[in-house]
Amino acid sequence: MQTPHVPPVTQKPGASATFAELLKRVKAEGLLDLAPRYYVGRLTLNTALLVAGLVTFFALGDSRWQLLVALWMGLCGAQSAFMWHDAGHKAMFRDKRLASAVGYFHANFVNGVSFGWWVNHHNRHHSNPNHLDMDPDIGRRTAIFDLKQYAARRGVKRFIVRYQSTLFFVLLVLESLKMHKTAVKALTGGQAKRRVLETTLLLARAVLYLGAVFTVLPPLFGVVFILVQQASLGVYFGLIFAPNHKGMQIRDGEEETLDWLERQVLTSRNIRPSLVIDFLYGGLNYQVEHHLFPAMPQKNLARARVLTRAYCAERGIPYHEVGFWASYREVARYLHKVSAPIRRGEVGKRPQPVG
Repeated sequence: MQTPHVPPVTQKPGASATFAELLKRVKAEGLLDLAPRYYVGRLTLNTALLVAGLVTFFALGDSRWQLLVALWMGLCGAQSAFMWHDAGHKAMFRDKRLASAVGYFHANFVNGVSFGWWVNHHNRHHSNPNHLDMDPDIGRRTAIFDLKQYAARRGVKRFIVRYQSTLFFVLLVLESLKMHKTAVKALTGGQAKRRVLETTLLLARAVLYLGAVFTVLPPLFGVVFILVQQASLGVYFGLIFAPNHKGMQIRDGEEETLDWLERQVLTSRNIRPSLVIDFLYGGLNYQVEHHLFPAMPQKNLARARVLTRAYCAERGIPYHEVGFWASYREVARYLHKVSAPIRRGEVGKRPQPVG
């Protein structure tokens, strides 16, 4: 089946009158005002979580319980990622130098990710989410989200695509390692502005991280610890990003076909909030609101959700929000549907998105 044609708009992206009205409502409640005290609290909490893990690591020594510490440190790494994410979106502090310091520390030093590369990559994703040619998040995955991507897959990647509804989630264990590899490629390839700073932070992290692991643990167990920690971090990373856009509306071509409001709402999926979900996702379960207002502090996204849902209902714009498990079922179902013609030996049809 062919993806339905959406006629191009004449207004410039971001200048939509409908978005302007929603933006006015959001601004009226001060939801775009920065909240530095909130982030000081979040940074303090994240630091406490990391310190607790490090203290336990050194206290336990050579113990099988270190595998639980590895899982804990994986969780801490993903929680730390929320800090570099919000710093990169300028949602944290008015002082750009302070925000950048938070970003570089949490991305490069804590997680081994290039902050400079990530900011550029992520901003392009936000501008054109789920666009086959303009969204770099779609292009860098092994999985395909449209059959036209299959021709570029070779070797084992073709096997992965055939069974991607399952293997997509299995391969999340490698996500953190892929981010490390991307950081090295970005810095050696000159894709980061502050190359010396980023390289220094990555090297310092590697020396301290590997030095601590192999000082406290025997070599073989140290390798196991690193693999468990990196795998848990990768799975957590993946489970955060997977439901956000996968299976939502896909666009293609040289130009955008949607204005800013519809571009962000129709391509994003929310996960129904609760105290636990909000903590685990760092506010990214409010994906619609985050994409509409990327510089909004995390603590204001819940209220923005209320305003956005009401506004979309007024204007007849579909707003997609599901529960935790339903979000992953939708992703798996969509990936299965995309690759079905390949399993049947029929390459050429383009399945419609789920949801």
